[in-house]
Amino acid sequence: MAPSRDDELVSSRQSTADKPTVYVLDTFPPKAIEHAKSLFNIIQPQDEEFQDWRQNARALLIRGSYLTAKDVASCPNLIAIGKHGVGIDKIDQNACAERGIKILNTPGANARDVAELVIALSLSVARGIRSITTRQMSKPVPKETCNGLTLYRKTVGIIGMGNIGRTVAEIFRGGFETDIIAYDAYMPEDIWTHIPHTRANSINEVITQADVLSIHVPLTDETRGMISYDQICMMKPDAILINAARGGIVNEQDLTRALSEGRLWGAGLDCHEQEPPSFEKYGQLWENLNVISTPHIGAATSRAQLASATAAIDNLHQYLSSL
Repeated sequence: MAPSRDDELVSSRQSTADKPTVYVLDTFPPKAIEHAKSLFNIIQPQDEEFQDWRQNARALLIRGSYLTAKDVASCPNLIAIGKHGVGIDKIDQNACAERGIKILNTPGANARDVAELVIALSLSVARGIRSITTRQMSKPVPKETCNGLTLYRKTVGIIGMGNIGRTVAEIFRGGFETDIIAYDAYMPEDIWTHIPHTRANSINEVITQADVLSIHVPLTDETRGMISYDQICMMKPDAILINAARGGIVNEQDLTRALSEGRLWGAGLDCHEQEPPSFEKYGQLWENLNVISTPHIGAATSRAQLASATAAIDNLHQYLSSL
């Protein structure tokens, strides 16, 4: 006998009841939401039940939302957070640790995309693209007035040897035959056996040798202000500074000062202390046409967004299934 409509409804309710309930605080790609629905009973901001997420949520999926200590305290049942992307600096990690709340981020999911932006920023700054295009908007620019830098066989310094730093090194080494010097206080010595490189003993060793200095560390108490005026003054005068990690690692006032004094060629910034960056805050920095600023778009590709969202969903499901 074929199942009745009532049987189908009961089966549907049982199937939903068997799935963990997850509150989705941010917008995720439609394909990722469909994937989440196959694993969870998801509640989104447009759903009526969402208004009680603080009281009811055992698990969250987030992308860019802040979760302060006060937020965590207001969630008595929370046990796990699936985080789209690698950065977790918007989550109060101490508050979560005190409660044993698991934070599941997605390291590596967007590494290629961020690394490609690092290359784009490096090349754009090296060739003075912003300066040339800005000048062209008012009058023709004779090519004889343009002069840039080549990155071929230069030295690329990388601070932070995780997934993104590694991918940046691979692209620069493979495509530009650059020398690579890298520093990481925590990674094992044999982490990059497939990439010819020099493992520096200090940050300053990288800073003084790099023609392109690329930052790939998380924002912590230890790394906040890591690149300040003194460090910038140690760089080569024709060096390029790239920050596609987190705002706050580079002291922005010091960078503005150093650029105005001609202490380095230029900078490519995908991360700022204020995001998105505004002209009101960064107008003085942006007066230098060898500065290129983008509003944290390293992972802003269709591939990266879906990959990161799917990884966050899968990581959360795996963790909840293990309990």
